[in-house]
Amino acid sequence: MFSGSWKESSMNIIELEIPDQNIDVEALQVAFGSLYRDDVLIKPSRVVAILAAACMLQLDGLIQQCGETMKETINVKTVCGYYTSAGTYGLDSVKKKCLEWLLNNLMTHQNVELFKELSINVMKQLIGSSNLFVMQVEMDVYTALKKWMFLQLVPSWDGSLKQLLTETDVWFSKQRKDFEGMSFLETEQGKPFVSVFRHLRLQYIISDLASARIIEQDAIVPSEWLSSVYKQQWFAMLRAEQDSEVGPQEINKEELEGNSMRCGRKLAKDGEYCWRWTGFNFGFDLLVTYTNRYVIFKRNTLNQPCSGSVSLQPRRSIAFRLRLASFDSSGKLTCSRTTGYQILTLEKDQEQVVMNLDSRLLIFPLYICCNFLYISPEKRVENNHHPENAEN
Repeated sequence: MFSGSWKESSMNIIELEIPDQNIDVEALQVAFGSLYRDDVLIKPSRVVAILAAACMLQLDGLIQQCGETMKETINVKTVCGYYTSAGTYGLDSVKKKCLEWLLNNLMTHQNVELFKELSINVMKQLIGSSNLFVMQVEMDVYTALKKWMFLQLVPSWDGSLKQLLTETDVWFSKQRKDFEGMSFLETEQGKPFVSVFRHLRLQYIISDLASARIIEQDAIVPSEWLSSVYKQQWFAMLRAEQDSEVGPQEINKEELEGNSMRCGRKLAKDGEYCWRWTGFNFGFDLLVTYTNRYVIFKRNTLNQPCSGSVSLQPRRSIAFRLRLASFDSSGKLTCSRTTGYQILTLEKDQEQVVMNLDSRLLIFPLYICCNFLYISPEKRVENNHHPENAEN
């Protein structure tokens, strides 16, 4: 170009048009420099610009190095930018890693700035996933969504995570006065968020009295959505009471992925713990115990007070998956274990060890997340008619 029979050979200054706004002079210097040396130092703050330059110049080695740097430095400040860039420049493995990080951290380490950054499209994928690491119960997913939606609508809000829910409730309360008889998701402001809220597993919110009252009072979710879920759960309850329903007998992965109850708990330090997750579970009062590195499930029937009616069927089955995880300060997994999806059949008051942990792997705080299905999926016929993915 400089010495041949080209017009540039007679020019003192040659201006290059760079079509990608992510590319700056420094990124080009690094990209060109990588042609002359094998090792290039890539700072996380510069990785997106260098990746853009590497893609423009088709430098596969540098592209790969950028991808590895991104995967190693995903945290609350970088995850959304990395996810967007990975989509732009075709780094599917980075995109996947960002989604995994978000599934693990969205609920376990809630963050105001992260809520502001998360797009509707990404949030839809997270809320729809059975791999979302839920803390406590599905109602907490709804609460997190409510806070996220408020920050999407009022991005200038500047406060702490502790203040966020109160401020969110105050804001939506003011909106309700303007939209008499209409749910927020039916308003012009609310419509863009419909596809995200559609992925809430409402059947596990209305199974708890306090949660059902809050979701009705908030008037964010359309009443028609709730009506169909009340009907679905009523029929499921009648089957459990009158139709000798004993629970799932085989693994139906599609049903478990799409409709299982999601719940979790944080164990701050080693010790002995026993708990149950709130809500009506069709006569199966499940007690969870953590002690001496064992996680134990017990079908509680007669020995102590129960939270709701209790089935006296000789044997009851549940489909479940149990996951345990610990995270470092950046939200990266430091250890994880899973049972995979299983069927567990228990007699009255029987208990069963579902996981035995190696003490070398135990790092506290320890996060436990479970997926449960209490009712046989093939009998939930009306569920097929519920417009799970309807946008409007």
